[in-house]
Order: sequence, then C-alpha cells, then structure tokens
Amino acid sequence: MSLIDSFIYWNVSPVMFHLPGTSVSLTWYGMMWALGLIISRQVGLYIFLKEDRYTVNLPGLFLMIVVPAIVGARLGHFLFYDLHALISNPLVMVKPPFHGLSSHGGVFGILIGVYIWCRRNHAEYLFVIDRLALVAISAGACIRFGNLMNSEIVGVPTDKPWAFIFARVDQLPRHPAQLYEGVFYTVFFLFMLYVWYRHARHLRSGVLLGMILTILWTFRFVVESVKEYQSAFERDLSLNMGQILSIPYIMVGVALIFVRKSETGIDVSR
Repeated sequence: MSLIDSFIYWNVSPVMFHLPGTSVSLTWYGMMWALGLIISRQVGLYIFLKEDRYTVNLPGLFLMIVVPAIVGARLGHFLFYDLHALISNPLVMVKPPFHGLSSHGGVFGILIGVYIWCRRNHAEYLFVIDRLALVAISAGACIRFGNLMNSEIVGVPTDKPWAFIFARVDQLPRHPAQLYEGVFYTVFFLFMLYVWYRHARHLRSGVLLGMILTILWTFRFVVESVKEYQSAFERDLSLNMGQILSIPYIMVGVALIFVRKSETGIDVSR
C-alpha cells in the first residue's frame, strides 16, 4: 500500500479561478479572508444592536479593526520571524506578495485600534473588546481554512491515520495543523456565542475576553508543538516562537478572569 493510499493526499490549487482574458486570479486564501471579515462584521453588528450599546459609529469601529489587524499581523511577522529582512529593507512591509502574517501581531494591532476608537467615542474599552474578541474567532477560523487551501503552516511528520500529505510541500504525511485550528476555532466561536447569549448580562466586562484569551491561546500553545518551524532560529529555542508569543495572552486572560470576577464578589477559588 502506498503512502497516498494510507493518508489524505492534499494537492488543492491555491487559485479558485482566473478571470478570463486577464492575469487576475481569485485565491482561496483571499476568499476566506473576505468571508471571515464579512462573518465577523455581521455577527458583531448583531451583538451591538442586540445590546443597544455604541451603535452610532460601528462602521468606524470596523475600520479600526481591519486596518490595525493587517498592519499588526504584517509587522509582527517581521519582528518575530524575519527581523533581518525588515532591518535590511523596511519597504518589505508593503511589497507584494504579502506572504507572512502573524496572528499574534494581528491581535495586538486590534487591541490598539479598538482602544483608539473607544477613546474617540467615549466607549467602555473592555465591553467593546469583549464582543470583538468573540467575533474575531470566526475570522481566525476562516483564515486557517485559507491556510489549508494554500498548503501552508503545515505540521510535523506523523504516522497518524488522519495525516495529510501536502503534495505542494513534500511527500511526507504531516499533522494538518491548520485544520486543527480551523475546526477548533469554529467550535469555540459557536460556544462563546452561546455563552454571550445566555450569560453576558451577568458577567462584568472583561470576563469574556479573559475566557477567550485563556482558552484560545492555550490551544494555540499546544497546537504549535506539532507545527513546523517558521524560522530556522526557532530550532535553538526550548519553545518555538508561536508558543512563546502565546504565553503573555494566556497570562492576561487568566488575570482578567480572576480580577474581573472577584470584583463582583464571586469566589473564583471554587
């Protein structure tokens, strides 16, 4: 029996289709990015309208999420994984093709962008970021499915029966790490949407964010252990860069849960 018969053979083209008569093509990754933005925008709109808070300048809020997220993700990639390239030529940040986006940097960009919007609109930062963190999970799921279609962010070799052979990478059976994340984020998004719907009015602002940061980045810390290194220098580290960058988010999440729940008089030690 060949490897192809034993494992899942993955040889999907990253391009959905080419526009006739042009050199323009629509990629799966671009489509999944767009789908993630549309879903998160619509769910976020529903949440803010449902709670009837800060509905005046929601289009501006959406803009302050998308732009800082992309800039932060792009800058984060070079700061964390390819600093030499950025120092050698800072314009590499804006030069196509735009390969290399760091989700850790993207999240940091969103936190800053939302803070600026809240200051301008006199909004409660933790309340707003609670809701946005929830809807951002759906965008993360779509992006990871886009990574799968691109055969990128692959896992380390394995003999598990669900291993993928990413033909555009090599002929080794590997953990489909991007699929693990995409499926987990989808389920986690639906779970947190349920938590918001049933319990948000009973929770202080910041608790939802704390839950999301703690659970999501703990999962990221674990799944990073089955990913291939994104940069050669990571081989000399006890933890890879993705795991190192996940730790601060986990710590902030745990702190938010304990601090914000304890302010309500709830015994968080139980």
